[in-house]
Parts: sequence; C-alpha cells; structure tokens
Amino acid sequence: MPVAVSKSRLRLALESDVFYSFRRSPVAVVSALVVLVLLLSALLAPWIAPSNPFDPASLNLMNGFTPPGTPNAFTGDTFLMGTDDQGRDVFSTILYGMRISLFVGVSAVAFAMVLGITLGLISGYVGGWLETIIMRIADVQLTFPSILVAMLIFGVAKGVTPVEYRDQMAIWVLILAIGLSDWVQFARVVRGATLVEKNKEYVAAARLIGRRPGAIMLRHILPNVLSPVLVIATISLALAIIAEATLSFLGVGAPPTQPSLGTLIRIGQGFLFSGEWWILFFPACTLLALALSVNLLGDWLRDALNPRLR
Repeated sequence: MPVAVSKSRLRLALESDVFYSFRRSPVAVVSALVVLVLLLSALLAPWIAPSNPFDPASLNLMNGFTPPGTPNAFTGDTFLMGTDDQGRDVFSTILYGMRISLFVGVSAVAFAMVLGITLGLISGYVGGWLETIIMRIADVQLTFPSILVAMLIFGVAKGVTPVEYRDQMAIWVLILAIGLSDWVQFARVVRGATLVEKNKEYVAAARLIGRRPGAIMLRHILPNVLSPVLVIATISLALAIIAEATLSFLGVGAPPTQPSLGTLIRIGQGFLFSGEWWILFFPACTLLALALSVNLLGDWLRDALNPRLR
C-alpha cells in the first residue's frame, strides 16, 4: 500500500500544472540544471576539488599567481582556473566557497522564514496590540536597507562575542544577521493571508470543535498560506547569497580561514589591475550564475503558483 500511494503521488506531481509549466519553460529548466550542478559541486567538493584550500599543509606558495591552464614556472603544476596569491587552486576555493555561501544563504532564509511565519501568523490571527507592535517593528525595519540592518546586527553580535570565539562564531553570526534583516517580508505576506483565511468556514468549524488557537494556526491556516511563502523563500535565497557575498566583500562576513564566494571576490579585486584577473573573474562568474539561476527559478515559481496565469 505505501508503494502504491507513493506512485500515485508521484503521478499526480508529474501531471500537475506546476510540473507542466516547468517543462514548458526553457529558462526554468536551464536555471534548475545550473542550480543542481552548482549544488552538487558544492556538496561533493571534498571528492571533486583537486586540493583542500582550507588545509595550510597542502598549499605551496611557489604556485602563487599561476595563470589558468599554464604550467607554473617553478613547480610545473597546472591548474584549471589558476591559483591565488597563496598558491591555492581557484577551482577548489570556489567549490569550498560555494559550500559556505549556500549554507549561509539557506540557513538565513530558513531562520527568516520560521521567524516571519511565526510572527505573521500571530499578528494576523491574534490581532490587537500584539499585531500593532509586530507590524510597527516591521515598518521601522523596512525604512532601512536590509544590508545596513545586517551590518548593524553583525557588528553588535560580533561585539558581544568573546574575541577567542569570533572566528568560530562568524558564520553563525552572519546567518543571524541576514535572517533578522529578512523576516519582514515573510511576516507581512503571512499576516495578510492569515487575515483572509481566519474568516473562512473551516477555521470557524475548527473553533467550534474546540481547537486551540495554536493548533488552528499550524494545522489549518499555515498550509493554506505556504504558496506565496515558498515563492518569497526562493527569491530570498538569491538575495541572501548576495547579501553574504556583500558582507564578506566588505570584510564583515566569513573569516579569511573559511572564505566564501564574497571573500574570494574581495581577495581577487586586490589583484585585478595587476594582471591576475582570474582570481576575481571565476568566483564572480560563479556567484552570478548561482544568484541569477535561483532568482529566475523564483520568478518562474511565482508565475506557476499564480492561479490567474494558469
């Protein structure tokens, strides 16, 4: 029976309007393939990368500034995308840097989504002074650019962290900063949808049979407001990856011992005008491909889940 149920669910998914829209959209298909390739490359980095750029014992300073595909003048080693100033293989640093960028982006969006959905459900369902406080905080935060809010939160959190733990906690502080700067849009969308859903008959029926408010919000209202949340989460993932890269580029993100794509771009920018263009070019192209593909998938998902466009 479970096998039959899983097959029927798979058949329904393949015959759904969303999958049909996906197959009919070349942009969505190509974007999904690019995201899948980059995601698998990041997850399988220890097996794909020629070397571990985070292991100082594997580095050779004599390999520094080796152009792509050109044998090094001293060691004779050849690297697909060249090396940076420390002799690290740029291809390997990109693979490992993507792991950090994706981890920070996904974790920050998940944190922002949980926080935003929770506050949106409470403000929309409970209402009253609690809704007023939550929405006024959201309005105040919207008046500032999200990157400035993230920088402020990152600076405060890093300031209260003991010096000996700052590098170890930098990634988690970065996730906290980006997540707290991005919860507002989730809360506003969920609140608006909750205001509509809580006046429908199925919610009234749940109240009549004695369901508690928490159970009504989680089991009845939440499943009916997830569609716009998924769209926002997909688009926010691209923005979170860019925010992490921006913070790391400014020197307030990932530590130098665990460079992300933003850190690699910051390092490469210092050597752009001295002729070592590859140190900046390849990490920047990877970041562009990752953020653009995720953003295009979010745009497609928004149209696919819009009943007016079906």
